[in-house]
Amino acid sequence: MEMQTYYYVLASKKFLLEEEPLEEVLRERTRDYHEKEKEIDFWLVTQPAFLEAPELANIKIKCPQPAAAIISTNPQFINWLKLRLEFVVIGEFQAPSDDIPQPLATLAPASTQDS
Repeated sequence: MEMQTYYYVLASKKFLLEEEPLEEVLRERTRDYHEKEKEIDFWLVTQPAFLEAPELANIKIKCPQPAAAIISTNPQFINWLKLRLEFVVIGEFQAPSDDIPQPLATLAPASTQDS
């Protein structure tokens, strides 16, 4: 499988999902892509596994946990989100690799038991 560069906006899950109108932004972007018949190139990942890669340890330390990320293959979209959201970290990584075999993987447990 060929290496791909993924770009991300990273913040605490609470900030991205509760304090910012992110759902609206992503819904609008999705609608726009569908109208243009463009393939979706961004994903929202909670507790992203890519943060476990040794080369991203310093990024993980900077971000309140649990974290959430918007991952994209489109660097312009990530830069636009950075300007829109302000209090986020942006970066990039290559995957698949030994340290990041699945770029969109999450560390969230497979099943959660809510009482």
